[in-house]
Amino acid sequence: MHLTTGKHPHPLDPLAAREIDEVRRVLMAEGLLTDTVRVAYLGLEEPPKGEVLAGAPVHRRARAFLLDLATEAAEDVIVSITDGLVESRAPIDPITDGQVPMLDEEHALVRRVLRADAGWAAALARRGIDDPAGVYLAALSAGHFELPKEEGRRVARVLAHVMPTPESLPWAHPVDGLVAYVDLVKGEILEIVDTGPQPIPQESGDYDKGPHRTTQKPIHITQPEGPSFTVDGPLVTWEKWSLRLGYDMREGLTLHQIGFEDDGRVRPIVYRASVAEMVVPYGDPSPIRFWQNYFDTGEYQLGKLANSLELGCDCLGEITYFDAVVTDGAGVPKVIKNAICMHEEDYGVLWKHSDPANGSKETRRQRRLVISFFVTVGNYDYGFYWYLYLDGTIELEVKATGIVFTGAYDDRAAPYASEVAPGLAAPYHQHLFSARLDMTVDGVANAVDEVEVDLRLIGGDNPYGNAFGRSATRLRTESEAMRDADLKAERTWHVVNPEVRNRLGRPVGYALHGEGKPTLLAAPESSIRSRAEFATRHLWVTRYDPAERYPAGDLVNQHPGGAGLPAYTRADRDIDGQDIVLWHTFGLTHFPRTEDWPIMPVDTCGFVLKPVGFFDRNPTLDVPPSAAERSCH
Repeated sequence: MHLTTGKHPHPLDPLAAREIDEVRRVLMAEGLLTDTVRVAYLGLEEPPKGEVLAGAPVHRRARAFLLDLATEAAEDVIVSITDGLVESRAPIDPITDGQVPMLDEEHALVRRVLRADAGWAAALARRGIDDPAGVYLAALSAGHFELPKEEGRRVARVLAHVMPTPESLPWAHPVDGLVAYVDLVKGEILEIVDTGPQPIPQESGDYDKGPHRTTQKPIHITQPEGPSFTVDGPLVTWEKWSLRLGYDMREGLTLHQIGFEDDGRVRPIVYRASVAEMVVPYGDPSPIRFWQNYFDTGEYQLGKLANSLELGCDCLGEITYFDAVVTDGAGVPKVIKNAICMHEEDYGVLWKHSDPANGSKETRRQRRLVISFFVTVGNYDYGFYWYLYLDGTIELEVKATGIVFTGAYDDRAAPYASEVAPGLAAPYHQHLFSARLDMTVDGVANAVDEVEVDLRLIGGDNPYGNAFGRSATRLRTESEAMRDADLKAERTWHVVNPEVRNRLGRPVGYALHGEGKPTLLAAPESSIRSRAEFATRHLWVTRYDPAERYPAGDLVNQHPGGAGLPAYTRADRDIDGQDIVLWHTFGLTHFPRTEDWPIMPVDTCGFVLKPVGFFDRNPTLDVPPSAAERSCH
C-alpha cells in the first residue's frame, strides 16, 4: 500500500514518486542536476504548522541537498512542486556547514580506490593477506578533528575485515592496526595509518549455518474479521486514535497529527513525532579508532536504509504494509516495498478487579496499534516501534540488534572493549537517539512542568514521618528546560495546556516518562561532544520554528560542531504557554557481552507519553469484555 494514495491530498503527505520526478525535472531544467551532480537528500519541505492547522491551500515543496562531484560545490535547494520552479538556493560551505550525507556510490568508490593502491596492498601483505579482494572494506563517516589535510575535503575513514570466502561474514576477522583516510571526491587516499600488524582472529562468526532446534510448535495469530483500523492513504484511524503516517529518507517513519477522540471530538496531542537523530559514539581512544562516532540519521540517512519487511519473519499476524518512496543519487524515485508494518496486538490485562463487597468480577484486555520499520546500518540493525494504547498512552520502543563492530583484543584494547571471542574485541559504545516531539496538547499553547517526588521531614504536620508529596516546577525558558532525568526523584515532564482545564479545574496534560539512562559519556572538550551536544541532556524544549528540524543541525557529516539544539536555544526564548517542541534523548550504553556474539539478541530502549489529567476519567470504561471473558464471567 502506498502512503500517497489518500482520497484527499494533505500538506503532510510524503512525496509521491511522481512528485520526485517533477523535482528532478525542475532541477534539470534549471541546470542544477547534471551528469556530475548527485542528490544526497530529497524530502518534503513541510509547510509551517500554523498554515496546516489553519487549513491553508496545499502548496507542495521539496528540499534537496546537491553535490557536484566535478566542482565539489554543494547546495541546499527548495523546489516548488506546485509551481514547478526553484524557490531558493543556498551554497553549502564544507568548512563551516559540513558535508551532505554520504552517497551510496561512495562505498563502491572506496573499494575501487583501496584495492588499486600499492600502499594498501603492502599493508595487507604485512599481515599475511595477499589478495585485497578478499577483504571487506567499510567506508565510514569521518567526523571532524581539524586535521590539516582534511580541511574542506569530503572524507571517509575505512576499516577492514577479512572474508575467508565470498559467503562468509567478515566481522569475526578484523584487520586491526590499519585505517585509510580517503578523499571521496578526488578518489584518492589522503593517509594510511598503520600502527603494526595484530593477530587476525580466526574463529568463524557465521551464525546462520544451524543446526536448529526442533522443539517449537507453531504460533498462529489470526483476526478472522480483519483488523480494527481503517486506512485512507496516510490517514489511519484505530479505536479512538487518528494520525497521519509520513516517511522521510533521512528520519524514516514520521507520525503526524496524533489525536484521540473524546466526547465526540478528536483532541490533538502530538503534531509531529520522529526520531530526528541518533549517534553511536565509540569509546576506543586508539589511533585507529578514536574517530568512530556515527550519526546514523544525519550521515547515513535511516529512511533510505529501511528493510523490505516479510510476513512471518519481521511481522506476525494480520499485517498492513506501506511502501516508502525515497530517491537515488540521480534523483530517480526508488520504492522500498513493505517499509512500514502496521498491526494490532493483544497486550495483556488493561484493567481488572474482583470486588469483595458485591462479588463483581470484571477484566478488560489491553491492545495496542503497532507501527514500525527496521533499518540496517552496516553491521547494526534497528527497529523503531511506535505503540498507541487504548488508554491514551503513546510509546516508542527502539530495538537494537545485528553485529557488534569488532577489532583485535589485546592489553591495549582491554580497558575499552569486551572480549567476545578468542582475540576478538567489541569496543564499548553508546546508541543515543533524539526524539523530536512537536506537541499540541489540546492546542498549540503548551508549557512544561518538571514533576518529581517531594520528601517531607518528620515533624510539624508530619509527626510520624510517613508523608511525601510531589513538586512541580514550570520550565519557563529554553535555558531552564535543558534537563536531566532523575530516577530517584521519579522525575517526569508534564506537557500541559494552561488554557484548557479538565473537569477538576486543572490544566490538561501529557507526561513524558524517560528511562533515565546515561547520556553522552565523551569528555566535555571532545569533538563528538561538540557535534552531538543534543545527547548531553535528556530533555530540551524549544519554541517552535519550522526551520529547526534536527537536533545536531541540518548537515551533520563533518560538521565542526555547535549546530542544532545549542544554536536553537541560544536566544533563550519563552516556552511558557507557547507553541513548543520537546527533544528527548534516550538510548543504550553497550558493554558487549559474550552473549552478544556472533549476533546480538535485541536490546531495547525508549520512552512513554501518558495522559495526566487529559481525560476526566479512565477513557477505557467502554472497552467491551472479550469473548473469553464473557464465558468465564
